[in-house]
Amino acid sequence: MRLELVICLSLIITACDTSGVKNTKTLDVKKVAKTKNILDEEHKVVSTKKLSSGISIQWYEQGKGDNLAEGDLVSIDFKVKIKDGTVVDGNHLLNKESLPFLVGFGLQTPGWEIALKEMKVGDFARVLIPSKLARGSKGVEGLIPPNADNLLYIRILRKEKPSRVIDGTKVWILEENNDNKLKFNEKTSIVFHGMASTPTNAMYTNTFRTNKPFTYRLADHGLVPGLRKALINAKKSDRLYIVVPPSEAYGNEGYLDFVKPNESVFYNVLVMDVVK
Repeated sequence: MRLELVICLSLIITACDTSGVKNTKTLDVKKVAKTKNILDEEHKVVSTKKLSSGISIQWYEQGKGDNLAEGDLVSIDFKVKIKDGTVVDGNHLLNKESLPFLVGFGLQTPGWEIALKEMKVGDFARVLIPSKLARGSKGVEGLIPPNADNLLYIRILRKEKPSRVIDGTKVWILEENNDNKLKFNEKTSIVFHGMASTPTNAMYTNTFRTNKPFTYRLADHGLVPGLRKALINAKKSDRLYIVVPPSEAYGNEGYLDFVKPNESVFYNVLVMDVVK
């Protein structure tokens, strides 16, 4: 599996080309991986904590306030290395200063979720994630060997406020092209790729993988109420993170084996088109 693909999938970052959105240039991954930055420098350890799961956290800097919690969207600067020093993931491999991470919905390996809930905005830390909480015995062919522990170097830069909140549904507009004027409403239809996750079931729907985007009109059945409201006024090329509370999703009934009763649902949406 190519390194670029692993990075894109691991953080649920979509790399689909859309009209009007500036495309990222093809990167020399090996060259970027060797680039030095603050994450590679030596730092004094100011605090250490070892968890019963086997995860060990060494803080270089500690923030203030409450620990991160499920549903927090934070911007992170990070690198993941394995024992031999190879960088296997990180925003710098995508030529990004930071990337968004939503806590609690399986965007990364289980070790991430455990570790980040011990951390705060402003933290800068080195996290040892044992292989059983990383890629495990399977590893990633051609990149991460089986049973490889991960070293996560991470700076939690800030918590991102939602762009809007509708009846408890939180919407973050991660990318927006204001040149596109046609909006999704009762007079238009929307075509979008999406991934859906819950705290217990990561990516139970993924149209990026199947390459079969959804197409809906506002009056169509099939969209959960919160998602329907969140998509109103969306435009072509918009990329959205959406967290729908149980009351606006599947409530206390859940949805088959995919969504448990009273679970929130996270949607990662890329709008491919809005048409009349």
